[in-house]
Amino acid sequence: MIIWNFFLSSKRLKKKKIPLRKYPFKALFLNLFLLAAAWVLNTSASAICLQGKKILPPSPSHETSRGYSIPLIDLSQDSFRQVIVDRESGQYLGHPTTVLLEDNRTILTVYPKGHGRGAIVMKRSTNAGLTWSKRLPVPQNWSTSQEVPTIFRTIDKQGKKRLILFSGLYPIRRAVSEDDGITWSPLNSIGNFGGIVAMASCIPVKNKNYLAFFHDDGRFIQENSTPENPPVFTIYRTISQNGGLTWDQPEAILSHRQAHLCEPGVIRSPDGKQLALLMRENSRRFNSFVSFSDDEGMTWSIPRELPGSLTGDRHVGRYAPDGRLFISFRDTAHISPTKGDWAGWVGRYEDIVLGKQGQYRVRLMDNKKNADCAYPGVEALPDGTFIVTTYGHWIEGEMPFIVSVRFKLNELDKIYQNILNNE
Repeated sequence: MIIWNFFLSSKRLKKKKIPLRKYPFKALFLNLFLLAAAWVLNTSASAICLQGKKILPPSPSHETSRGYSIPLIDLSQDSFRQVIVDRESGQYLGHPTTVLLEDNRTILTVYPKGHGRGAIVMKRSTNAGLTWSKRLPVPQNWSTSQEVPTIFRTIDKQGKKRLILFSGLYPIRRAVSEDDGITWSPLNSIGNFGGIVAMASCIPVKNKNYLAFFHDDGRFIQENSTPENPPVFTIYRTISQNGGLTWDQPEAILSHRQAHLCEPGVIRSPDGKQLALLMRENSRRFNSFVSFSDDEGMTWSIPRELPGSLTGDRHVGRYAPDGRLFISFRDTAHISPTKGDWAGWVGRYEDIVLGKQGQYRVRLMDNKKNADCAYPGVEALPDGTFIVTTYGHWIEGEMPFIVSVRFKLNELDKIYQNILNNE
């Protein structure tokens, strides 16, 4: 079965005409051995690692519980932490992402007027999210966006700074600003390929290229493509060598026979030597998944399930000054008192590697309808302040709107300590 899965995954990629790294004879046997080892270790049953070079087996402490036992801190009633970014009566406002500029005060956010699909709205804060501008003028064809917009800072090899905005489905399009978001190009295609929530994450690597990650279920990767039945979700990586202006043909890096892996969020390890890719699981039969790369994203380990404490949709993480991670997501843990709400996780990168639960969980806001919330922007200031921004149904019976929440981990630590003292 392991060999058959490997054969099927290679055949699928050739059919889609997506470049597949050519395996030397020895490398082929090495990959077959690793896939068999993954099955024996039960790291991720029926996983297909399309470019994986090694497995990081779970330690004896690895936990894949459906729920979690770490403390939960509830900030949902702390109105003093909340800032309304945008709200429009009768209008669905959803799925924001944010980017913090180098002055550590200017934040841009983009989001659609609709559930994913819809005209892109942009706002700016010049005081680190305390207040927000009116809606800013944007190019006319931004109204044709079909998917969640995402925005990233890039710096090319000559030191030129840009902001890159993406809009997905087929084809993936991008807009460019070279003046920190004052003016923008229209949305233009980046190639003859598409994808869902593109780009879910983007990160610079050591050769000053950029890697961006997205997923597809077979519907949009090529024009008029037809998904398999049942659909197979695939994680793709694309590379830019010029600061985001152009992007290479995507390569499939991860897939799974049973789990639906999607919305990959990338986080670099504190020592800079490893990348972790945290993934939503959309069949709802498993926890979220994680995969690791030790070679700047060129090859990836067999994906394995995360603990229930990190199970959610659309993981976005930033480091606090003390080295801990805060990761924001929509809570989709199978057993959780905050399921469907905007949640966060506090822990260390090593917790992710070792499969540990982390330090504590946070409920940021109480969502009132159908887990429809929390595609978050997460920004961290040098003083330790986190500014996290997302959409949700925050008022019963009302359309979703955009809210920011701000906090420091030392504030949450005091609540955490009180919880421990009262146990």
